[in-house]
Amino acid sequence: MDEKAKQEQIPVIRLDRQLKYEGNILKIYEDVVLANGHKAHWDFIHHDGAAAVLPVADDGRILMVRQYRNALDRFTLEIPAGKLDDPNEPKIQCAYRELEEETGFRVDQLEYLMSLNTTVAFCDEAIDIFVAHHLIPSKQHLDEDEVINVEAWELKDLENLIYAGEITDGKTIAAIMAYARKYRSEDRPDPRI
Repeated sequence: MDEKAKQEQIPVIRLDRQLKYEGNILKIYEDVVLANGHKAHWDFIHHDGAAAVLPVADDGRILMVRQYRNALDRFTLEIPAGKLDDPNEPKIQCAYRELEEETGFRVDQLEYLMSLNTTVAFCDEAIDIFVAHHLIPSKQHLDEDEVINVEAWELKDLENLIYAGEITDGKTIAAIMAYARKYRSEDRPDPRI
């Protein structure tokens, strides 16, 4: 048996989980686990999940949202995204809603791009990401405390911002790079890119 297989057989047993804090979008727990034969205390953050959309305008530019993020104390450039209204809400339904709320555009159909977990070491947040083509003008529906500016960007310029360290949001980086790879492939070329 190789070393990796041996490591995967080592049991991690959760002995206890206690809720320490419940906020608007997450719950923070302290887990007591038996890992590798040793008792340990691990932090665990539960998030109900989210959805995000990479909106592509008819001219091929990608609509991005610039918004203030309290955790970073600065504005960030991201794809539109938001949390599920209910843990059982289908992520695609959330994606349709967030696209219109944040950008003022809607679509008749979204295309699934990918799923990701944002912070696997201590959080179970899972995000499904979709692509929106054939945008239909609508109206933004921002929360009263939201300030979101919509900007249209060329894909190559967004890639350059990623490589320069100016876009640091994980879901946005993953979505842009996956979209670029998918639509530049020989199977599905997009002449606008």
